[in-house]
Amino acid sequence: MITPGMYSAAKGMLGYIEQNDVIANNIANVNTAGYKNSALVFKNLYNTMVEQTDRTQNPKYREIEQVGEISMGSGVQQLVHEFSQGNLMRTDNPLDVAIQGDGFFKVRSADGKISYTRNGAFMINNRNQLVTEEGDNVLDVENRSIVINVNELNLRSYKDINITDAGQIEINHEENKITLQTIGVFDFQDKEFVNWEGGAKFVPTDPQYNPELKAEKFTIQQGAIETSNTNLVSEMIGMIKVSRGYETLSKFMKEQSSMLSTAINVGRPNF
Repeated sequence: MITPGMYSAAKGMLGYIEQNDVIANNIANVNTAGYKNSALVFKNLYNTMVEQTDRTQNPKYREIEQVGEISMGSGVQQLVHEFSQGNLMRTDNPLDVAIQGDGFFKVRSADGKISYTRNGAFMINNRNQLVTEEGDNVLDVENRSIVINVNELNLRSYKDINITDAGQIEINHEENKITLQTIGVFDFQDKEFVNWEGGAKFVPTDPQYNPELKAEKFTIQQGAIETSNTNLVSEMIGMIKVSRGYETLSKFMKEQSSMLSTAINVGRPNF
């Protein structure tokens, strides 16, 4: 037998477990470039009416009065992400780029899957394509893979590569300047409807309902990457609060179980 109090406490403990998992994931990704801090939004499951009867001695004339509602527990509604700007860390690597402002880089994996990321730690692979650390192709404003042919362009070093504030890739030679593709920066009308894919990658929940848009309010910073926006101190404090809350509900469950067991034993007839 489970009392209403035990039911509410059990739901609360499950919520604390899920919240602890989210906090642990934030802490694990504190050094992941472009990572966006996540949190859980809880919702009330349902309410039950609280009633009281008057003190009339005769049960026939007693009246029941509704005095209010009480919550019977909460559950996870959704996982949300905080898309605030992370700090920019200088690397002086010409292939590292960071977005200051709105938007995401658009990347395509080997199996053709499209995702979006704020992690701009890029490199050039053996096909002369600009790729992420995971090997995904970085796409330009026309959704094409970005190609920087090192040999054909006679690059002396990656320092010859200049990336403008708008993401335009240029090759600076002493005698001339060669203009290449422009790194695509895309955004979404509603960032609540994007799913985290691990690391710093996101995909829209429903591309038809929440299609990609060309980002407008941004600048590209070459030679820098955006760090995680997770506040480690806040996450550690949150983990302590979760631990204490779980411990409190656990003690309540034990007390309720003991009281229920006592009540059952008292009411059990002796033969």
